[in-house]
Amino acid sequence: MEDIEDLLLVGNGDSGAPPGFRLSLNTVSVKPRRNKIKPIQDNDSNNHIGRSLQSPLPPKIPGTQTIFVKTFGCSHNQSDSEYMTGQLSAFGYSISDNPDNADLWLINTCTVKSPSQSAMDTLITKGKAAKKPLVVAGCVPQGSRDIKELEGVSIVGVQQIDRVVEVVEETLKGHEVRLLTRKTLPSLDLPKVRKNKFVEILPINVGCLGACTYCKTKHARGHLGSYTVDSLVGRVKNVITDGVKEIWLSSEDTGAYGRDIGVNLPILLNAIVAELPPDGSTMLRIGMTNPPYILEHLKEIASVLSHPYVYSFLHVPVQSGSDAVLTAMKREYTVGEFKTVVDTLTELVPGMQIATDIICGFPGETDEHFSETMNLIKDYKFAQVHISQFYPRPGTPAARMKKVPSSVVKKRSRELSAVFEAFSPYVGMEGRVERIWITDIATDEIHLVLVVGTESLLGTSAIVKITSVGRWSVFGEVIEILKQSNVKTPSIDSISTKLHCSPCSNTDDNCCSKEADACACGEPGSCEQICSEPKTLSRNEISEDRKGGNLIGWLLRRRRNNVGKKVENEITKGSEKSKQLPLRSQWDTVDRALLFGILASSLIILALAIQLGFRIRSE
Repeated sequence: MEDIEDLLLVGNGDSGAPPGFRLSLNTVSVKPRRNKIKPIQDNDSNNHIGRSLQSPLPPKIPGTQTIFVKTFGCSHNQSDSEYMTGQLSAFGYSISDNPDNADLWLINTCTVKSPSQSAMDTLITKGKAAKKPLVVAGCVPQGSRDIKELEGVSIVGVQQIDRVVEVVEETLKGHEVRLLTRKTLPSLDLPKVRKNKFVEILPINVGCLGACTYCKTKHARGHLGSYTVDSLVGRVKNVITDGVKEIWLSSEDTGAYGRDIGVNLPILLNAIVAELPPDGSTMLRIGMTNPPYILEHLKEIASVLSHPYVYSFLHVPVQSGSDAVLTAMKREYTVGEFKTVVDTLTELVPGMQIATDIICGFPGETDEHFSETMNLIKDYKFAQVHISQFYPRPGTPAARMKKVPSSVVKKRSRELSAVFEAFSPYVGMEGRVERIWITDIATDEIHLVLVVGTESLLGTSAIVKITSVGRWSVFGEVIEILKQSNVKTPSIDSISTKLHCSPCSNTDDNCCSKEADACACGEPGSCEQICSEPKTLSRNEISEDRKGGNLIGWLLRRRRNNVGKKVENEITKGSEKSKQLPLRSQWDTVDRALLFGILASSLIILALAIQLGFRIRSE
């Protein structure tokens, strides 16, 4: 099946569309799914309908069906899914998390590692077995359109997400549709349904300027294509009005932004920061960047990261501590240049935290090369390190290189993981007072900064006291909820309270957080941990302290083992009367019943003991 964009107008084989002209679906050929039964005579038309287009489902009014959406991959993929979901919802389709009850499955895929694609293969197989119409989007079909698993399914390319409604409609009619031709970037103002209503994932560009020998994503996302500064600033203004509390800038390489349109990342960042609310109710997070493209802007980037409403955190993948391996990877920087990035940002940005990535067992990696990587991690003691085994991706130069034995790759991965897990990055933070932003409910005990509270805290900013730390988590107690006067907080009834995350794709991989894999040469997505140096702040100092933005990822969670713990959440004092946030009761009904039972049992035992004493004396 050829790309639908490349087909000629139906009914006139001599009148093709002019170059660059995008044909609408009703004027192009589609590949019908044929009924395999014998043709049946239609008494009304005397035509054979057994080989005409047949809908796999009972006829329904378009836009009334239920769609199951599954997303694999990075935050950019998640944003694409939110845009596709928004368009489908706006057209009338219902979105469901239950695949069994859905009329069609929409699968947004990731090609960064083999396990991610294997998960897609499994889901497609299940969908075909259940006779569900399938639409596959994302990097896998864009980069590997001819693989066997994609036979008989419709496809939406990474730059065709604005036409997902058309593809879904045609697929439900029984047609196989493919939209893969790259075109202009999709609009940022398309309807969007966020997975987390408090977090806007904002793609600032697609593709990259690199040519990493192991990376399949470049085949899918292509060359660098940047959105204009004005369009991105306009989107920021809109989402702040919507009540978003965090804006995540996302791309395959944030540092390369704007080089194709005559601007650069610092210009964009300064324009966005200028639009952030002055009360700090909305925070900015900068996405993953490779070292080459921020080296010339380090001071400007440091200035933005020092802003009170920008998280002092950056994900900078190094991939290896060996220059020889980096050369084989075509990473276009040296270990020394990576160290320059880390050292400069750490020096200029108070409380700066940097996450990085390591690929273990890249073809040609020797024990000496791996030792250099180990030493790099030991020297810097990064709080977040994504450790991944090398996966040869079809069609990449690295797939043709001589592989390191699998047993050696796994051994190195375990050794590096053991070194990383021995770090204690958050020791000494107990007792500190910080400002946090509460945007989600945690579902695990690791890789998160946690506070205890009710769902009413979602979407708020608070002053907390750090009460304890662990290897992966920091626990805090809410002292005061801060007033956010200029931003309307969305209703708590409409907030998703389940953390969206994916486990590490391989049991031998170590992820510093349970986030989905990244669609970039950086491998997994960026971590979100604590990023501030020890300092105790008064309440007056909090509003001025620029380290308040360093606590990214403070997520709300009910901890069962702290049911009896009292948490004082004092509502901000203002023109309104002060209110006391509902506290966890120290003694609930079950506690009182247990206490009563214990006291009753004690009294009975005491009475029996006294009675037994009297009997002994009387004898």
